[in-house]
Amino acid sequence: MEEATLDNPQTTAKPAPFGTVFADTMTVTRYVDGVWSEVESIPVAPLSIHPGAHVLHYASTCFEGLKAFRMPDGDVRIFRLDRHLARLQQSAGLVCLPAPPTDVVEQMVRQTVAESRNILPTPPGALYLRPTLIGTETNIGAAGAASTEAMFYVLASPVGDYFSGGGRPLSILIEDQQMRSAPGFGQAKTGGNYASALRHVIRGRNEQGVDQVLFCPNGDVQETGASNFFLVNDRQLLTKPLDSSFLHGVTRDSVVTLASHLGYEVIERDFTVDDIKDWIKTGEAMLSGTAAVLAGVGKFVHDGREYVVNDGKIGPNTQRLREALVGIQTGTDEDVFGWLS
Repeated sequence: MEEATLDNPQTTAKPAPFGTVFADTMTVTRYVDGVWSEVESIPVAPLSIHPGAHVLHYASTCFEGLKAFRMPDGDVRIFRLDRHLARLQQSAGLVCLPAPPTDVVEQMVRQTVAESRNILPTPPGALYLRPTLIGTETNIGAAGAASTEAMFYVLASPVGDYFSGGGRPLSILIEDQQMRSAPGFGQAKTGGNYASALRHVIRGRNEQGVDQVLFCPNGDVQETGASNFFLVNDRQLLTKPLDSSFLHGVTRDSVVTLASHLGYEVIERDFTVDDIKDWIKTGEAMLSGTAAVLAGVGKFVHDGREYVVNDGKIGPNTQRLREALVGIQTGTDEDVFGWLS
């Protein structure tokens, strides 16, 4: 079968690797002299920025990741746009960048979706949207100052499953010493936090053959390099309460809300690596994120030992929650929470 590309976006074949195919156009605005420019739609092409731009030296950047879905009636809806807009504003404040007003960001996201409708895959595929904010002031002496200039743009990419292998259970290395990001900065969706986790993830893949790393500094369970973390069984859903150490995932919030609606007892409290080992004797573990949605864990690796989850298979509760969430996202189930717009 043919691969899903921009020329053939709605095939039922597996799409190109996640995030490698892009729409022809993107929306952009620039911040200069304290004012945001008019929004433009321009071809997706290499950006022209000065080699002394603030973002290239001091990592002044943040971004969002959200999805638009094709509904059964052919309409296109965006999942939880309001929450992503709010989180972008929060991240911009944490990295000391000016952000376009929320109504402008919404306009740009919706315009990008409208211009990319022809490449939106049929479910379970989606149009992944990447609003990105970068500091563009030309000043390599501004290590201790915020960028006075910025660029904001919205990319679109037709996507399928985030994890290669689709629905296979994941293997997770437990890192019980290092943090994913700097204390108090984990809730910023910024490239620096992903970069700080990357060496641990690569080492885990190369040395342990795992898919991801779960960061548990001093035994305190936080998140993986790119996803929030849950424990679940037939009656309960357990996850860490929100604090500044980790990203406040929109999918995490959706799973918490949906689980409660489905009758699970939702428990938000701190828990430890030992709690994980005890829980998975009878329960399940899973990861959540906009890209991955919900992914089941089949195995943990810690201190050289393997701990199998649910006989190495994706558990029924993980499947149930994933199917319920995807059903709302794709319009096959009723959107009782008003998440689609």
